[in-house]
Amino acid sequence: MSEIRSFRIEVPQAELDDLNYRLAHARFADELPAERVAGQVDVGIPVPAGWEYGVPGAFVRPLVRRWLAEFDWRAVEAKLNEYPHFVTEIDGQTIHFVHVRSANPEATPLMLTHGWPSSFVEYLGLVERLGDEFHLVIPSYPGFTFSGPTTDRGWTPERMAAAYVELMRRLGYERYGVHGNDGGAIVSPEMGRLAPGNVIGVHVNQIFSFPKGEPGELDGLSEQELMGVQFGQKFLEHSIHDFAQRAQPQTLAHGLSDSPVGQLAWSGQLLASLDPDDILTNVALYWFTNTSASSARFYFETAHGEHATEPTTVPLGLSSFGYDFRAPRKFAERDHANIVQWNEYTEGGHWAAYEVPDLLAADIRGFFAKLG
Repeated sequence: MSEIRSFRIEVPQAELDDLNYRLAHARFADELPAERVAGQVDVGIPVPAGWEYGVPGAFVRPLVRRWLAEFDWRAVEAKLNEYPHFVTEIDGQTIHFVHVRSANPEATPLMLTHGWPSSFVEYLGLVERLGDEFHLVIPSYPGFTFSGPTTDRGWTPERMAAAYVELMRRLGYERYGVHGNDGGAIVSPEMGRLAPGNVIGVHVNQIFSFPKGEPGELDGLSEQELMGVQFGQKFLEHSIHDFAQRAQPQTLAHGLSDSPVGQLAWSGQLLASLDPDDILTNVALYWFTNTSASSARFYFETAHGEHATEPTTVPLGLSSFGYDFRAPRKFAERDHANIVQWNEYTEGGHWAAYEVPDLLAADIRGFFAKLG
């Protein structure tokens, strides 16, 4: 089936009632007093005081109260439905996407790809900022929110890239650009690898190029780059999300699918820098679609899949923000042969589309303007 159909977000009232009941009757985890935790343990990477053992109740409880008493899902739902939503079936999987065509007939088609635990909502703030220059396609990852759950195994970044290339073909876009953040920064370059004749360029917020353990590969790195490598290694060592979802995503998902508070604590931790309602919107989307398991499987499939080793050749641009992970350019150029833009900003962070949307939009425009 290749039909593209209009789609509306309509959460049944019974599901809202069930959510509110669960929130009202939540049993919170026991924890050590904050004064016995804050600053008392060195976990190897910078964490906020009180977060040494993981997400504290001081973060979770206020958000649960807000979710139950103040957060208006119907208002959020109505706002989301102001955008044109569609679904289609690709490779046996329902793919949801927002598609906003520019009034400018010379506009460049541009796909914006998110990661975990984000959603298509991450990019809605860029629609007005980029809508004059670009036709925007904002898909939900296969297995994520309205593109899920997935019904079979093997949804690697390469398979996701193939689905996205097919989506752009169905929309009639022969030449287009791609932007990606987080997991989208993994999938988007694969689109360029798969369809170099169609993808004009790939713009990302991270380049995930790590040391391979080869002799001398750290030679020539600056002190700052070496610190970045060490930070990246420590982050991976202490990243419970990455480890658990690579190892046993299904085991974890039983708890997340049954407890909205658990879902909030698990995915909300990585969204903690955002506005509370943006956190709750993303968490609610995963909750209502019951995609905690299928979205977590992305990590498992990425870890266990076979990946190309040759560098990509499509023009690549990086905009790195604030405290976010930065690969040494030496490693990035090992994996990507045609890096044409490399911008580092002190502002923002991992969620630039939320935190510094004007700066991100300007960087995207600048990158594709260079490509003509």
